[in-house]
Amino acid sequence: MAELSEDRSFEIHHSHRDVTGGWLRPAVFGASDGLVSNFALIAGVAGGAAAATGDTTTDATAVVIAGLAGLVAGASSMAAGEYVSVASQSELALAEIELERRELKQRPEAEQRELAATFERRGVSKHLATEVAAELSQNPESALEVHVREELGLDIYGLPSPVTAAVSSFLSFAVGALIPLLPYLLGAQRLLPALVVSVIALFAVGVLVSTVTVRSWLFSGTRQLALGGIAAGVTYLIGSLVGATVG
Repeated sequence: MAELSEDRSFEIHHSHRDVTGGWLRPAVFGASDGLVSNFALIAGVAGGAAAATGDTTTDATAVVIAGLAGLVAGASSMAAGEYVSVASQSELALAEIELERRELKQRPEAEQRELAATFERRGVSKHLATEVAAELSQNPESALEVHVREELGLDIYGLPSPVTAAVSSFLSFAVGALIPLLPYLLGAQRLLPALVVSVIALFAVGVLVSTVTVRSWLFSGTRQLALGGIAAGVTYLIGSLVGATVG
């Protein structure tokens, strides 16, 4: 027995990635959206200006104004949308939790039988399932927590915060949107420096996205680069057509 108690080789320790929301998901996807949307916006403005003037040199002031407007508008929109989405989800979850709480107060015996039946479906013997359900039902809060987890798939104490999600989205979108704008803020007059910086950042953000998905870093990075490149290419083309028309 002493040898068994000292032998810890049978213990397996591992960690899981964040799959419940929180701040990580909106932060990662906010950075991705900010980078792609502002890179495309800047490419469109640069393409339109080049077509209108016949010169690849772009008025940095116009690009900076458009880029900053896109950054603020996009970050605000992302934050508002994320807040409303997460708040609505949390409100619905809290309403369902309160419904379950009332059921436990008004129909405790029926809820206990329901809990025992849940354990039976999980493979627990009927006798043991009944005993466990009875034991858990002695503590209303513990019973509520188990009912909510089994029936709704929710953690009472782990509901995502709408404020956290909104702030994460705003800041990450702003950081992502700032990247393609930096070369112009530092004095660039052509799209090429912003293109180089954005290509590197797109792949890096794709790798970051892989931390909240099951895809490999190479697949995520390449996919992000391809999608961002297509978005910027299409916007550049449209900007060029419009610039040529009004130029």
